[in-house]
Amino acid sequence: MQKRKFIPGLALATSALLIGSSALAQVKIAYIDPLSGPFANVGEAGLKGFKEAAEILVNQKGGIMGQKLEFVGFDNKGSPQESLIQLKAATDQGIRFVTQGNGSGAAHALIDAVNKWNARNPDKTVLFFNYAAVDPTLTNEKCSFWHFRFDANSDMKMEAITNYMEKDKKIKKVFILGQDYAHGHQVAKATKEMLARKRKDVKIVGEDLHPIGRVKDFAPYVAKIKASGADTIVTGNWGNDLSLLIKAAKDAKLSAKFYTYYAGGLGTPQAMGAAGEGKVLQLTEWHMNVPTKNAEKFALDFNKKYPGVWFYYLRVNTMTEMVAKAMNTAKSTDPKAVALALEDMRFPAENGEAWMRKSDHQLMQPLYISVFSKKDGKVVKHDSEGTGFGWKTVAAISQRDSQLPTSCIMERP
Repeated sequence: MQKRKFIPGLALATSALLIGSSALAQVKIAYIDPLSGPFANVGEAGLKGFKEAAEILVNQKGGIMGQKLEFVGFDNKGSPQESLIQLKAATDQGIRFVTQGNGSGAAHALIDAVNKWNARNPDKTVLFFNYAAVDPTLTNEKCSFWHFRFDANSDMKMEAITNYMEKDKKIKKVFILGQDYAHGHQVAKATKEMLARKRKDVKIVGEDLHPIGRVKDFAPYVAKIKASGADTIVTGNWGNDLSLLIKAAKDAKLSAKFYTYYAGGLGTPQAMGAAGEGKVLQLTEWHMNVPTKNAEKFALDFNKKYPGVWFYYLRVNTMTEMVAKAMNTAKSTDPKAVALALEDMRFPAENGEAWMRKSDHQLMQPLYISVFSKKDGKVVKHDSEGTGFGWKTVAAISQRDSQLPTSCIMERP
C-alpha cells in the first residue's frame, strides 16, 4: 500500500478553507411572496425590509451563533399554487424556514403543505413565519405548531377599529369594500358583526367584493359608494387594490371617510395626497410618528437607501429579531427547537412589549389608529412618501387590550 505524503501547506490551506466556510455559513429563510405581477411592489418592499433588518439588527450584532442570517426571495406571483412550487424549490435547496405575508390564500396553502411535509419528513421539518397574512382562521381552526403569525389578525384589527368607530356618532352609513378572497371575506364579516354589536344605529348600506389584483379602474365601485350615501368606507384592501381605490375616490371627490388596514405605504399616500387629510385612517402596529428608540433612525436610513420604497412594516423588524433571539436562545437552528423557544416569548419591540402567545402562535403587540394629517414638524414630524402629509395617532391600543380569545386546538409534535 502506498503511503500518502503529508503536505503542511495543503493541510493549512484545507484548514483555512474550512474556517472560511464556517465563517461564511448562513441561516437562510425563504421569502415566498409576489416579486412580479400586480403586487410586485408589495413583495419587493417586504424583501428589502427583511434584508435590511437581517443585516442591521442581526448580522451586525453577531448573527445567529456567529452565522449570518439571510432572506432569499422566491417569487410566488401572488398565487397559492405558485407558493407551493416555491416552497418545494426552497426545501430542495435545504432551506428549513419560510416567511410569507401577502395573501391569506397563499398562507392557507403553505400551512397545509408545511404540515404535510413535516409529517413525511420528521428529520427535515420546516417552520413558517407569517408576517402579514391576517385571516383569523390561520391561528384558530387551522392553527399549527409549525406556523407563527407576527401581525395582528383581521379580527383583532377590526375590534380596535370598531371600538374607535363606536365613539364617532357622525358615522351613520357604512359601505364595505374588499378583495374577493379569504381576507376580504373576513373583514366584511367582522365589520358587520362588530358594528351590529357596538353600534346598532349604524346601517350597512352596501357591500362589494372585487377580483384581487385585477381591477384597473375603481371608478364604478366609487360611483356605487356615492350612490349608497355612505359616510364611511371600511376596506381591507392592500397594495395597488388600495392605492387605485383611493385615487378613484379622490378623482370622484368622494367625501366619505376610509377606515383601512394598509393606507400607510406602497403608493397609497401619494395616491390620496391632500385629499386624504382627515379622511383616511389606518390601523397598524406602528407609523413614523410613533415615538421609538431606534425605529425612527432605521426607517430614515432605509428610506434614504431605497428611494421610493419607504419603510412601513415594523413587524418585519420585530419578527427578524424574535426569530434570531429564539435561535440564539435555543443554540440551534432546528425548526422544532426554534418553535419551542419562540413560544411564550416576550420581546421588547420598538412599539412596546410583544408577546408570542403559546396557545395559538399569535403575536400580541400594541396597535395604533392614525389619521392622515398635514406635516407640522411636531405631532406629525415625518410625512409619508414625500407628500407633506403623514400619520397622527388618534388611538393607542395596549398589547393587553388588543388580545382576542382563540379557538385553536394545537397538535404538538
